Amino acid sequence: MIISRTPFRISFFGGGTDYPGWYQKHGGAVLATTIDKYCYITCRYLPPFFEHRNRIVYSRIESCLSIDEIQHPAVREVLRFLKINRGIEIHHDGDLPARSGMGSSSAFTVGLLNALYALKGYMPTKQQLAIESIYIEQEMIKETVGSQDQALAAYGGFNHIQFLQNGEISVRPVIMTAERVRELNSHLMLFYTGIKRTAADVADSYVHDLESKRRQLRIMKDLVDESLSLLNGGSDLAGFGDLMHEAWQAKRSLSTSVSNGDVDQMYEAARSAGAIGGKITGAGGGGFLLLFVPPSQQVAVRKKLDKLIHVPFAFDSSGSQIVYFQHEEDYSGIEKQRSDAIAPFRELSVIEGRAK
Repeated sequence: MIISRTPFRISFFGGGTDYPGWYQKHGGAVLATTIDKYCYITCRYLPPFFEHRNRIVYSRIESCLSIDEIQHPAVREVLRFLKINRGIEIHHDGDLPARSGMGSSSAFTVGLLNALYALKGYMPTKQQLAIESIYIEQEMIKETVGSQDQALAAYGGFNHIQFLQNGEISVRPVIMTAERVRELNSHLMLFYTGIKRTAADVADSYVHDLESKRRQLRIMKDLVDESLSLLNGGSDLAGFGDLMHEAWQAKRSLSTSVSNGDVDQMYEAARSAGAIGGKITGAGGGGFLLLFVPPSQQVAVRKKLDKLIHVPFAFDSSGSQIVYFQHEEDYSGIEKQRSDAIAPFRELSVIEGRAK
């Protein structure tokens, strides 16, 4: 039995420049951190006492015989990637809802890859987890996703991530004093808008024509460097909130799907109560609203957004971890014989009926 724990993330600046179609021509960068909200994956080789060979439990329950029958795309492709041919059981639990802009899909892929490697008795590096998860999502599943979520889920921490034109990804921890980190964390508030959306659907509205968004993407990349200078310079953190507001204005101009009337209303309500800046996390459209709010104004903002769920959080630095590992009975030999040597399972009532 294996249990992996993989963090969700919030991105401050640079989102959009992490799509391969952009950074392989122009380079890209993001400033983002993982937080103490997690995706948990439990997996084991399924003992041979069931009619099915694979059982996948998430918002649905799938019981099937072959990998080809699995509907969950990440589960199916990760099993294919690792060439796992034995019966498997996988359970997913998350601290935050899916389809909410917190990098949950990539946290799932990274966490599952990490857990299944552990089941095979292998410890991948963080870089390997990131690169292989990007390959699985972008090349095997063909999802419209960038490359920051997989790197953040694998590495964890508050990072400056650079996407180079040759395809390489550089992950550098942002160096700050513990006091500066606490100060930044204390200025951030997270609210669940209650709006569910699929990130790929929102990203599809702008990612296929990034060249026409050149001005916005360059602004968003420049804001990464500007925010790093501000954090390292020790100046008033209110400037970080101003930069978040500027970045949100650039991002929402990428497509009409990035924001909507409901989101605009929430954001302006927060600003009227004292928030300096903010953004919808992830591709946009809904999910979570991240706000930069001076501590003295946070009661007023919570009161203004009292219809939304406020989610306290702290920065996380762990990345994807195996938090439970226990060898179980090895049925691999029986599994090989099962198809032609093990007696078929049957009900006692059938046997008794036959005897009469």
